Amino acid sequence: MRKLLKALDLLEDIILVSMFAAMVAVIFMQVIMRYVFNNSLSWSEELGKFLFVWLSWFGISIGARRKEHIKITMLVDKLPYRVARVLDLVAEAVVIAICVVTAVYGVSLVRSQSAIRYAGIRISISWGYLSVVVGCALMTIRGLAAMIEDVRAIKIGKPLASNGGS
Repeated sequence: MRKLLKALDLLEDIILVSMFAAMVAVIFMQVIMRYVFNNSLSWSEELGKFLFVWLSWFGISIGARRKEHIKITMLVDKLPYRVARVLDLVAEAVVIAICVVTAVYGVSLVRSQSAIRYAGIRISISWGYLSVVVGCALMTIRGLAAMIEDVRAIKIGKPLASNGGS
């Protein structure tokens, strides 16, 4: 499972860096076209927004991987280690449930919007909504991995070496 997660990490990083570079390049081209040549690209703003949406949904998975999502730990930090980890398990289960529900509704949006196209970039709007499904699926995978680590840590009663002691 660790090898699969490492491969997923690498794939996410490559896709995110590529999308970010493409978004910056498209927006830079648009600025040059508009202010240097007094001509605007009809598709650049739409493509930039499209890439930003994909970056955002991929970003939730990376935030989960790095354990950088915002959470309030004032109460949990005062609890015994095992109790705190059980609460982490409950929180992960809630996040997974939200992601699954969101992904299911995302799939219905992808299906219902398949015939509609973006005006500028001429691709189906479904591709934009697919980012919700992919992002939630990745977040679900990350949540399940975190739950497995929490269960292992609860069994031994202390943080695992692999999760940085959190």
